[in-house]
Amino acid sequence: MESQSVFIGVPLWFLSSLLLCSSLLHAAAEDAVDALRKEVATKGWVLFSGKTVGEYDLFLSRPDGSNRRNLTNTPDFNEYGGKWSRDSRKMLYRRLPKGKDINHDLWGQFGSLVIANADGSNPIVYGDENQYPWATWSPDGSQIACLYRREGRIRIFDFATKKLVKEMPRQGIFQQLFWSPDGKRFVGTANVTGQDWNIVALDIDTQKLTLLTRDANCTPDFFRDPSRVIYSNRTPKLADEYGFTHLMQATADGKSRTLLYGQRDKHAYFGCMSPDDKYVLFAMMPKDGMVECPMSIVRLADTPIIAPGYPELQNLYPNAKPGPVLHLTNLPEGFEPDWTYADVTLK
Repeated sequence: MESQSVFIGVPLWFLSSLLLCSSLLHAAAEDAVDALRKEVATKGWVLFSGKTVGEYDLFLSRPDGSNRRNLTNTPDFNEYGGKWSRDSRKMLYRRLPKGKDINHDLWGQFGSLVIANADGSNPIVYGDENQYPWATWSPDGSQIACLYRREGRIRIFDFATKKLVKEMPRQGIFQQLFWSPDGKRFVGTANVTGQDWNIVALDIDTQKLTLLTRDANCTPDFFRDPSRVIYSNRTPKLADEYGFTHLMQATADGKSRTLLYGQRDKHAYFGCMSPDDKYVLFAMMPKDGMVECPMSIVRLADTPIIAPGYPELQNLYPNAKPGPVLHLTNLPEGFEPDWTYADVTLK
């Protein structure tokens, strides 16, 4: 009968075709994510800070979330902000007594700096609490640079002797200091030229400051290619009054910037690159200002990526794709990840 072949004026065969297409698209998307998971599974190791039973510890895992292990697991302290030296032989991180809050923006200026082997063994407290804020490795691991916000200075120390090697004005940089892989510049979050929360690059020799972004940006770091920077940008009033935080990239000369990842109702932070700059690892906050949150991986070649349901951003980047995105649901929620291709499990 006619009533058996239509549904509110739409032929049932047409509805069946739509359902089949939707099912096929979903299966294809799952296959693409599974392919990405298998692709990164054996590509080195990821270091990140995660929360367990009321405290933060440093964790090590494969990039697909497998082979997870707790590197610190100390009941009286929080450990976080781990970064390997460029040769992946050492790591530095911060240690803060349990019970003290870790701030989404200010985590690098509190606690004691700790130096350990790449696998977390033999940890040594490098200085008193708050003595070496925002410590970052030089490319060869022979020096560390620190940001002293209240004193208005950036200081470079010899790693072995702790002697001061060089200092310079911080020029508006107030948090999240990182040293470029070629040793030529720093990148950080700064208040400059009457604008707050911008990403800047600071030439170490000439002390020339280059503005890379404008308004509401933070958590920068370098690609392994020192001419490129990854960072987070919040765009107010794009989809709502407050806006959502997108993962971005810019050139260190300040001439170009573009989207890496965006998702409505989520905030993308703590982006870092794989050692070959082929993959992007980052965290996604359901609420801005959080610390630990779910982490994800995308291929750089697939970017820009915009999760479905964000037409306002899609209009700005019409060529953006919906994925694939590998959500690391098998890992504890984390922040400030780092990635190496070296086998840091070897003692």
